[in-house]
Amino acid sequence: MRVAIIGCGLIGTKRARSLGSEDRLVAVADVQIERAQLLAMNHTNCIATADWHQTLRDDVEAVIVSTTNNMLAPITVAALEAGKHVLVEKPAARNANELTPVITAQRTSGGIVKVGFNLRFHPAIARAKALVDEGAVGPLMYLRARYGHGGRFGMEREWRGNPELSGGGEMLDQGVHLIDLSRWFLGDFISVTGEVANFFWNWSVEDNGFALLKTAAGQIAWLHASCTEWKNLFSFEIYGKAGKLQIDGLGGSYGPERLTWYRMLPQMGPPEATEFTFPSDDISWKREFEHFRQCIEDGTAPASGLADAKATLEVTQLLYQQDRKRRSQPDPFHIGKNC
Repeated sequence: MRVAIIGCGLIGTKRARSLGSEDRLVAVADVQIERAQLLAMNHTNCIATADWHQTLRDDVEAVIVSTTNNMLAPITVAALEAGKHVLVEKPAARNANELTPVITAQRTSGGIVKVGFNLRFHPAIARAKALVDEGAVGPLMYLRARYGHGGRFGMEREWRGNPELSGGGEMLDQGVHLIDLSRWFLGDFISVTGEVANFFWNWSVEDNGFALLKTAAGQIAWLHASCTEWKNLFSFEIYGKAGKLQIDGLGGSYGPERLTWYRMLPQMGPPEATEFTFPSDDISWKREFEHFRQCIEDGTAPASGLADAKATLEVTQLLYQQDRKRRSQPDPFHIGKNC
């Protein structure tokens, strides 16, 4: 498959590495032309440009969009209108409203749009989903998840700290992965409460997000996304009536990726436990692109498509609306120094 990448930063580079041996990267674009040129150097006859429109040429079959959040939706629309299939990075837009023209363009063009929720393709998470679907832990009750990193020097000056470019902070960055996975395991949420806050970083978006989500069946997802975690962390715990699945780590700086399956005994007490460990190399990007290519070949809808992105963005939108409302009204329960 002939592929173009728009946005040649860290994620765009990872996406280039995830291409199969039979795929060809034929065009790359970045507003910083040096980054595009550096990426193109590793691929024969690959053009580099600062104008992303030039990548939508006739011989390109699929486009990977890995830009700042403000450009994800408009570039995806343009690629679909040019007859391309698209793998667009999460969150696919700054808010749910920006996805409306994308959904319209996808329906009109018939192109495949895959949203880059690559955590679904981590082996521990995929294995946990298979176990849940098999009924290994019984009916699900609730889940608890944390995902965080410690930031980096100068991070507050990066585009993620600019709400015009990012649309939001940590809840829209790592938090959307937690929301997407929670929906994948539990289904849609009918109740969204929580809070976003800025505790440490000197920027205009939140550095921590907390969410309590509830399904129509009463199942709960309790989530925390943070960039004041200091030591990178991924923890995803799924509680069923017959056991528990616990996922720790994502490889690399997040620690070894492993899945522990706890099975309740008839007499209760300490459960039986089986631990699965997985390679330290992050293979989720390659697995996700293989899935994207297969969907194009078969004409089937991808896992984590535009409907999933829209549902996830609706959750973050509600959290941001609640935050704005709280800040515009005095808190009657605040304990002041004179109380």
